[in-house]
Amino acid sequence: MTFSELNLIEPLLQALQEEGYTTPTPIQEQAIPPVLNGDDLLGCAQTGTGKTAAFSLPLLQRLHEAGPAHPAKAIRALILTPTRELALQIGDSIKSYGRHTKIKYTVVFGGVGQVPQVEQIRRGVDIVVATPGRLLDLMNQGRLSLKHIETFILDEADRMLDMGFIHDVRKVIAQIPSNRQTLLFSATMPQEIQKLSASILRDPVYVEVTPVSSTAEKIAQKVFFVEKTYKRALLKHLLQGDEIQRALVFSRTKHGADRIAKELSKAGISAQSIHGDKAQSTRVKALTQFKNNELKALVATDIAARGIDVDDLTHVINVDLPNEPETYVHRIGRTGRAGAEGIALSLCDDTELPYLRDIEKLTKQIIPVEEEQPFHAEYSKLPLAGGKATDKLARKASGGAGSNGQNRGPRGGGGPGGRRPDQRQGASQNSGRRPDQRQGSGNKPSGNRGGSR
Repeated sequence: MTFSELNLIEPLLQALQEEGYTTPTPIQEQAIPPVLNGDDLLGCAQTGTGKTAAFSLPLLQRLHEAGPAHPAKAIRALILTPTRELALQIGDSIKSYGRHTKIKYTVVFGGVGQVPQVEQIRRGVDIVVATPGRLLDLMNQGRLSLKHIETFILDEADRMLDMGFIHDVRKVIAQIPSNRQTLLFSATMPQEIQKLSASILRDPVYVEVTPVSSTAEKIAQKVFFVEKTYKRALLKHLLQGDEIQRALVFSRTKHGADRIAKELSKAGISAQSIHGDKAQSTRVKALTQFKNNELKALVATDIAARGIDVDDLTHVINVDLPNEPETYVHRIGRTGRAGAEGIALSLCDDTELPYLRDIEKLTKQIIPVEEEQPFHAEYSKLPLAGGKATDKLARKASGGAGSNGQNRGPRGGGGPGGRRPDQRQGASQNSGRRPDQRQGSGNKPSGNRGGSR
């Protein structure tokens, strides 16, 4: 299928062509028609599946076809997202896809002065992309009104819940007209999100793509057994080689991220850290440097990295294994996009062996151990996927089944209540570049496509 077959208007098709996108991803193929039709939608999809284009393309088309706002300068669409980085990324997508329309937008988030944001709203915008805190601040100041909202999009709903924003979300929803179109996207569907979706969606179409456990299949994975005290030394050893051009490095804590970035810099490896305690301007600068290949390593915590989409990212390195296996899959899913090669390296000490077992159980893969490294630790017993203990010889004999797509788990099934369109689950076999799934050579500068604000 091509984008023209989805009945998108010529201004959007032209923008997609200029961006080099030809083939919709599964979620775009499934979500765009019902959203264009005005239906509510419940989407179960994670970062990297193309969901930003799945809602922004039909939103732009509906606003374009409806003509100027009534009353003039009224905000007609609200996109609520949990992090500043993701809000900026969505804003960039709207700017790119809507360049041949007259639709205006602004991005509203905290950590920076509100004056420029308020001025843009005063001049009139059709779409506001916002994080909950700053949005509520502007509403309480009377700087922004939601009484003319026609479309409400809640993105990364499960992350909103994790970050404690769910009450703020409900406050925002209470100020939006009930007669509206609502789209809700979430990577997972915990009970609280199911309750929220049931309360705000009306007879929604339900779409689901690529269950979390199967997204790791296309990424080459290795685990390095190493004592905790030698982890940063091993990381420096890996990054000083020529094999890695650029890597997104994950730390479990903010302090750990800062310490890692500092030690890498001392070793002559260009690195910066990003996390929630960093000023917004500092985080944006670091991400821009990383996108422009000015940094070899960007060290991030999970919340700070949510929504990061970097062209041609070949390596993700887990200095700390997460205690939730789904988080591991989200992390490594930032590489290997759109069929491009992706490599995930994890440093595992003895206290993290249960985490590794849970990851293998979720992904139904055995991650091969890399012993040819200067800090290898001999862990004679390791619980593997399925809960059985085995020695490392059995693990080596597996040949890393998971890394080449063998030993795959079942594809995802149904989800919470909602109408299903005809759909194909899992990764599409279609060729062509796809929005939010950019591919490249791994050592080609990508540039920061976002405009100044």
